[in-house]
Parts: sequence; structure tokens; C-alpha cells
Amino acid sequence: MEKAINRQRVLLDHLRPSSSFSHQTHESSLSASVCLAGDSAAYHRTAAFGDDIVIVAAYRTAICKSKRGGFKDTLPDDLLAPVLKAVIEKTNLNPNEVGDIVVGTVLAPGSERAIECRMAAFYAGFPETVPIRTVNRQCSSGLQAVADVAAFIKAGYYDIGIGAGVESMTINQIRGVPVVNPRVDAFAQARDCLLPMGITSENVAQRYGVTRQEQDQAAVVSHKRAAAANASGKFKDEIIPVSTKILEPKTGVEKQVVISVDDGIRPDANMTDLAKLKPAFRKDGSTTAGTSSQVSDGAGAVLLMKRSHAMQKGLPILGVFRSFAAVGVDPAVMGIGPAVAIPAAVKSAGLELDDIDLFEINEAFASQFVYSCKKLELDPEKVNVNGGAMALGHPLGATGARCVATLLHEMKRRGKDCRYGVISMCIGSGMGAAAVFERGDCVDDLCNARTVRDNNLLSKDVR
Repeated sequence: MEKAINRQRVLLDHLRPSSSFSHQTHESSLSASVCLAGDSAAYHRTAAFGDDIVIVAAYRTAICKSKRGGFKDTLPDDLLAPVLKAVIEKTNLNPNEVGDIVVGTVLAPGSERAIECRMAAFYAGFPETVPIRTVNRQCSSGLQAVADVAAFIKAGYYDIGIGAGVESMTINQIRGVPVVNPRVDAFAQARDCLLPMGITSENVAQRYGVTRQEQDQAAVVSHKRAAAANASGKFKDEIIPVSTKILEPKTGVEKQVVISVDDGIRPDANMTDLAKLKPAFRKDGSTTAGTSSQVSDGAGAVLLMKRSHAMQKGLPILGVFRSFAAVGVDPAVMGIGPAVAIPAAVKSAGLELDDIDLFEINEAFASQFVYSCKKLELDPEKVNVNGGAMALGHPLGATGARCVATLLHEMKRRGKDCRYGVISMCIGSGMGAAAVFERGDCVDDLCNARTVRDNNLLSKDVR
């Protein structure tokens, strides 16, 4: 009887929070590591896992070609409002409960876009009591918005928040710094911050030996995968249809339309046609229009809260926010950012690269995308499985939020075969950002428990 009681005690110890092991690690072969995500995990699976920051909804608009696509006559606030409204309506959340809305946006003057975002919140049905702000870390702005909200919830500033992103590259074009400080001539890296993004792509290709053929092949794969995902209806889970207008260029006649499909995908993309394109940024270069991200319009929004709140409200958990990292790199080769940011974010989550099941890496240019994947030795079948920015487009401030929606919905479809996902992108002026997410319904299945050789407390029947 005494042995049976002892075995029960050991079993109960295993079921307690990890902190309960601290005073008896010499007795039990299963330590707290059984509930960790890797050997040096940054978070613990304890009874306090209700404090996890989770995503309960993530939606985006279709991504459309700037100046000639479906959103060419749609204002930025009218792009943002539908996704803000969607995350509330589809979860039946009272908008009064939202502590803050953070919107990533890049090209518009800060104060102007901030006002437009505030207007969009009112269109979407938010009361005046819900604040909103913008954030600009260039191409990572949408992901930075999500990370900011996660951090503020974790810090206890509020319980529920929305990280979003919006960009109309039809209305706001990429421009250089209007007045350049002459001091940059004395600081090479400061000067390189002013390089056109296309030139940095050429620098990556030249410095790291990325061939024209590799870049063209990456573009073909991006379009083929995006076309397949679109044809199979995968994007319907994440895209919110937007009712808007289109003006006929010749007549000026206004036509009411509903935009619900990405319009930059070219299903017939092939190596032969891409090989015919001339270099876009340097006469002897290898980067073309076909191997660059598309200039686009779009928006996305992500609803975050503590797991405990989601459980209380009976909301399904789409994903768990595990870590975020932003890093700096040489501005002359800013595109290598993901190769540095991804390991940093993965390490912060207590994981190894091999633990990651899916990657969404922004395809700013094929050169930097190919380099990053090769540098990290990533399995191509895990990266951008539904295409990337070369096919879908890259509305700068919205891309991060778009990637969250795409990644988490794909992880949900894959179920138990997909536990962890990473989102990453390079950032103009020489940076990179990355975040790690866990599939929402993946809780303590002990798939990463470590075997211990000696265990004197196990029954003789299982030794």
C-alpha cells in the first residue's frame, strides 16, 4: 500500500505547476523541463498560463496593386475600418473593452495617418473612449503593432488590444528624405540608410552570391503557391470583403464593387518570362520587377488578450504570442534582417530553429529572401507555403498584420502537425524583425518532454 501511495504522490507532483518541482528535483525524473518549449525556455507551462497573450482573431483585406488594383480609389481609413470592425463583430466582443488600438503605417505623414486611423475606429463602431495610435518601424510596422499590444497587455496596462496595419501605396508613394544632412558623408552607414531599397537588394545578391536564376525561381514558387492557395479557398478564412468604389479611368464613372481577392497573383508565372525582364535598379544587376515585392494597398487587424480573458468569454484561441525580436544589420544589405532576427526571436521563445513548423518571411526582394532561407538552412516546404509578397504584394504598414492572419489560419488548418510558426521581415535602413507564435489549441501535449534514463520511482512493471 505504501508503494502505491508513493506512486500516486509522484503522479500528482507531475500534474502540478512547474514551480512545485523546485524542492524535489532529486526525487522526480520529470522536471519542470517537461513543460518547457525547449531546453532554455523563456516561458513556463504553469497554472499561470492564463497569462499567456493570445490571438483570438486575425483578419485582413485583400491585397491589391497600387494605382491600378481594386483599392486604387479607396482611402486609407476605408481600408482600415472593415478589419477593425471584423475582429469585434466576429468575436462578439464589446468594443468598449478594448484598451488600445495600435496601427502600423509607414508612408503617410504621422499626424495625418493618426487622424485617419482615429476616424476609421469610429467608422468601425468603437466609442470615443477607446484610444488609438500609430507606430512606424517601416516594413515591420504591422508586426511591431501586434508586439506592442502584446507587451502592453503583459505589462498590465490593459487587458484587450488590437494590433493592426494599413497602407495605401496608391495615395502615399515611397520617397527619399527631402533634406539630407551633409554630415552623412562622414558616416558611411548613415549614408547607406539613404540607399534605394532596390540597390540594397543588388548588394545582397552581389555580396552573398544569390544568382538571377535563384531569384527568378523564388518568384515563380511564390506565385504558384499563392495561386494554389487562392484557388483552394484558403485565403477566404482570413480576408474580409470590402465594399468600395472604383472609378473608370476614361469615363470617371463610379462603380460599386466588393473586393475580396488578392489581385497581384500571376498563376502563369514562369522562368522563361521572368528571364526576359531587365534589371530594375542597376544595369548590370539581377533584381527585376518580377523578383521584387509588389507595391500594394491593404490592411489587417489582430485582436489580442490574455488567455484567461479568452477562456472566460468562450472565445476560440487562434494563436499564442511567444516572442518578438528586432535587430540591427548593415544598412547597405538591409535585406538580411530576417537571417539575424529569426534566430533571436526563436531563442527568446526557448526554441530551436528545428522546432519551427512554418515560416512567413516577407519577400521584399527575392535576393534577400533566398539569402535568408539559405543562411538559416530552412526547409523550403516550411516557408511561405501560400506564397509571399512577390505574389501577394507588400503594403508596407499592413504586411506584418497580414502575415499574422495568414500564418495562424494555416497553422489552424494543419492542426497537430504544426505547433510553432515564425513571422519575419527585413526593415529599411538596416534592421530585421521576427516573432514566434504557437498554435492556439496546442496546450501541454508534452510532445517535447525529455526522456530521463534513471527513475527509481517508476513501477517495476514499466522499467
